[in-house]
Amino acid sequence: MNKIIVYIKRNKIKSAVILVVLIAYYFCLPWQLFKDPTATVITSKNKELLGAQIAKDGQWRFPQNDTVPKKFETCIIQFEDEYFYKHPGFNPISIFKALRDNLKSGNVKRGGSTITQQVIRLSRKNKKRTYFEKCIEILLATRLELRASKNRILAYYSSNAPFGGNVVGLDAASWRYFNRSANQLSWAESTLLAVLPNAPSLIYPGKNHEQLIKKRNMLLKKLFQNGVIDKLTYQLSIAEDIPEKPYPLPQIAPHLLQKVSKTYNGKRIQTSIDMRLQERVNRIVQSHYNQLSQNEIYNAAVLVLDVKTRKVLAYVGNTPTDKAHQKDVDVIDKPRSTGSILKPFLYTAMLDAGDMLQNTLVADVPTQFGSYNPENYNQTYDGAVPASRALSRSLNVPSVRMLQEFGLNRFHHYLKTLRLNDLKYDANHYGLSLILGGAESNLWDLCKSYAALSSTLNHFSETSSEYFSNEFCEPTFLASETLDFGKKSTEKTLFDAASIYLTYESLKEVNRPEGDENWEFFDGSKQIAWKTGTSFGFRDAWAIGTTKDYVVGVWVGNADGEGRPGLVGVQAAAPMLFDVFDVLPKTDWFSKPFDEMQEVEICKKSGYRASQNCDEVETKFIQLSGLKTKPCPFHILIHLDNTETFQVNTSCENLSNIHNKSWFVLPPLMAYYYKTKNPFYKPLPKFRSDCLGESVITMEFIYPEENNHIFLAKDFDGKANDLILKIAHSKPESTLFWYLDDAFVGSTTDIHELLVVPKQGDHMITVVDEFGNEAKRRITISK
Repeated sequence: MNKIIVYIKRNKIKSAVILVVLIAYYFCLPWQLFKDPTATVITSKNKELLGAQIAKDGQWRFPQNDTVPKKFETCIIQFEDEYFYKHPGFNPISIFKALRDNLKSGNVKRGGSTITQQVIRLSRKNKKRTYFEKCIEILLATRLELRASKNRILAYYSSNAPFGGNVVGLDAASWRYFNRSANQLSWAESTLLAVLPNAPSLIYPGKNHEQLIKKRNMLLKKLFQNGVIDKLTYQLSIAEDIPEKPYPLPQIAPHLLQKVSKTYNGKRIQTSIDMRLQERVNRIVQSHYNQLSQNEIYNAAVLVLDVKTRKVLAYVGNTPTDKAHQKDVDVIDKPRSTGSILKPFLYTAMLDAGDMLQNTLVADVPTQFGSYNPENYNQTYDGAVPASRALSRSLNVPSVRMLQEFGLNRFHHYLKTLRLNDLKYDANHYGLSLILGGAESNLWDLCKSYAALSSTLNHFSETSSEYFSNEFCEPTFLASETLDFGKKSTEKTLFDAASIYLTYESLKEVNRPEGDENWEFFDGSKQIAWKTGTSFGFRDAWAIGTTKDYVVGVWVGNADGEGRPGLVGVQAAAPMLFDVFDVLPKTDWFSKPFDEMQEVEICKKSGYRASQNCDEVETKFIQLSGLKTKPCPFHILIHLDNTETFQVNTSCENLSNIHNKSWFVLPPLMAYYYKTKNPFYKPLPKFRSDCLGESVITMEFIYPEENNHIFLAKDFDGKANDLILKIAHSKPESTLFWYLDDAFVGSTTDIHELLVVPKQGDHMITVVDEFGNEAKRRITISK
């Protein structure tokens, strides 16, 4: 050390020059050798190629791969640089031979470059071959050898060498020429790719076929002579044909590739996609598209999520339609009218708030809120229906009435908490139609919401009855990403586990699609909570289902918004949903969250907590918040005579002859429709004529509704049709007197229906019963 210091002091100029040279040598090689744009590449969770998007410069150049398959490594070294692992970046003997041959011939006949030198030349964009350029290459090659390992240098070469046409790099070449990854190539295929970079502009598959085979076979013979391959392998390899033209790259998840390229352009991304599942879902979508397109329905999307990891397992953004029908549009993240797909969230919210129980009777009668007049899909009414059946049958009128009771702003707040990002306006903008498709959402957000509910239920059962603070997180398509569900707490995140469980129990009862003999068998083998939705005008058909482990979402329609007959959730989307579930592994049903439930007596007829007047009672588990719901309001205690034919009281019957009996009584309008679907419903018996007491009298209009605008069509003779007025009365045997604009038009008894022919304009209908009770209705007539 001392000698070095003494030498530096004595030779300061020389030492400074040496130092400058060393520094220059150290920095002469750029830190990033290759800056060319690369293709965006996505692979499955098992690193299988799903698709690639060509680089910005039009080249099929995959991102740098740090590993080189052993066969190709052997082939390229045998062909290009036998002393690769021994030289310092250049081979003096090869250079001497090349210089001798070139001087003798008078032009460049031989290069003598090592693989390391070729990497340098590639990084310098293949500058013109001169002796000065060769010296620079040698200098930079030695610097590269000091900075990178031999394996790394070989990886640089294989990732950036030209392979003919617009194909750059081994990875792209193996897929373009052999339709598989470089790790799966045979010896014949590996030798073919090893000889291509030697003259890629002259010889590649589809061009100079015979010369290419000749070069390949020469290398195969060398491998055989050097003992790399045996005789049988050699004979089989030279018998292999070469591809005539490049293959198109796989496009197994093209719309996911679009999504990835927006954030990770030019990178190789390992996704969470299950390759086998993705391919099967692609085939399912293709099969249904073939049928749907006959009805001019051209677009569909399917998303499959893993509930436990919240990772995307399959992503089909559209059907294999044509450009005229927007095949490149990724529908999964596009806002569409929700139809009835939000109804389970309202049902869960009302259970969670303690506003009702699972099977509480809700009204299903003609209803009008201002100018808004919701109707059921089949345009019929049940009068009263259990809330769970209203959900499973997707009845519109009960849902709107439930939303009005629960509160529009309140429900809107829950939807915002679910992070439905297309819900961009306040509650009043949507109104009560919010529950029937007045708002927009997308398949991604809806699936993530259902997955969050399922995960909440799973976590509650797997932990000590606890919830996670970040349950409503965004799903991921990245294999490397592990989602953080947050901290555990005994406080619910949004909905309690019992309310979610009871909602899913109701959704298991959704009517299955028709026309497939295997549905019954399927239903018995798998339990699925699922819901369909259809937007106004038959523009969007939805079906979303969940099991303990998976959420599957399906949207069907036309990307341009054109509606089509038959484009309804249960017919167009649900069959696809069940086909996807059919290829997923079978899972157990959700565990019942007993810690959030309590067993109580329930009235079998009304679904309310049983009152002392309920005659048929069953014991059921309800959510804890349901304990504050009121007892059954529809059962009353009445007093009957010995024949139980008439109601009596002490004014007309001895106390010893009076029998007390519980009776199920609905309000008149509900009863009017309820008895048409429930033939065993019995109205209250009349009071015996000699009794002084009387029951409470009520009456309600069945038709028309308040402020209704009615158009009276004309017959073939030009005469306007009659308007049928209907009313429900708690004592049907009573006589009712009807008035149109204060003019008497008739009376009815028992059946309270009346035909009138009002003139065009505004009218007031008045009905008075024999007891002096009155009901009024305003209408407008058009002809």
